[in-house]
Amino acid sequence: MDDLSGTVAVVTGASRGIGKGCALELAAAGATVYVTARTMRDDHVDGAEGDELPGSLEATVAEIEREGGRAVGVQCDHAEDDQVAALFDRVEGEHGRLDVLVNNAFRVPEQMDPRIPFWETPITDWDALIDVGTRSAYVAAHHAAQRMVEAGSGLIVNVSSAGAVRFFHHLVYGIGKEALDRLTKDAARPLGEHGVAIVSIWPFLVRTERVEQMPGVDLAMTESPRFVGKGIVAMASDPEVLYRTGRAFTTHTLAVEYGFVDVDGTLPPDQPWEPR
Repeated sequence: MDDLSGTVAVVTGASRGIGKGCALELAAAGATVYVTARTMRDDHVDGAEGDELPGSLEATVAEIEREGGRAVGVQCDHAEDDQVAALFDRVEGEHGRLDVLVNNAFRVPEQMDPRIPFWETPITDWDALIDVGTRSAYVAAHHAAQRMVEAGSGLIVNVSSAGAVRFFHHLVYGIGKEALDRLTKDAARPLGEHGVAIVSIWPFLVRTERVEQMPGVDLAMTESPRFVGKGIVAMASDPEVLYRTGRAFTTHTLAVEYGFVDVDGTLPPDQPWEPR
């Protein structure tokens, strides 16, 4: 098993779904993981208006600790730059290092129906999908890069998707994901000069709390949130990870190249879209 003992990681948007899966896997590999979200306790529901999905930082930290890992829950709204700056200052003050950043925070608009054309959706959907998802990844990477460049090593992972190359969900969703992959590509050169890698990861259909509630979804075709985390652990453990910098990878590609499988011992199906 990959050993990340002594490693310090930050996973944004980790109260549920992909972020939680990434945090669980990083902690299982031995990393100390700082997890962020707007929701600290289960008695407050996070998400879009009317969204009753379960999840909280307390629940994520508790599950990590039950598995013998180490985690710190930090309530943070990634639309607020001062809160993000305070997060990274805290990590530096408590550990003096940062090795891995997973940019997963994402805000879903109140209604995101792909059948509705963009001109019939609220203009504020732009703010929801770009401010927390694309801009927030830039802000977190900005703070993480300062620490990693000084240390001469580190890994930044942007959770993207095939929405970067084809339409999914909402016009602005695709704009945000393509911009996220461009951030990965263009940040790679200056970061690489200092030994820091930055990549995008493309999960396929992930068995999140939201997907499990969707009617008609064939769950046999999904991958677990921890499958995404396994890919990140594999890259964080790879001493040659710099050769991946600046590119996007599907979770399936990483599984095949690093030789890992999902939590149930299977290899989830690959997606038909490839990163550019």
